[in-house]
Amino acid sequence: MTFALAILLLVNAAFTVVVWPTFYRRVAADSRARDAAGAATRFLTVHRVIVGIAYLIAAASAIVAIVSFF
Repeated sequence: MTFALAILLLVNAAFTVVVWPTFYRRVAADSRARDAAGAATRFLTVHRVIVGIAYLIAAASAIVAIVSFF
């Protein structure tokens, strides 16, 4: 059971690494991401936070999965 959960955590981490960069590139290219002066808007800032949290969860998932193998 522990092995299966560790694999699930690794799949979660891999999913994050594959999916979220594409999402962030699309958000960053969106017209709502920057104002007329080129400064980041709240739209971009909120999505940066969301992506950052997703990466933290992925890192925690990967660490827990690796530790559980030992």
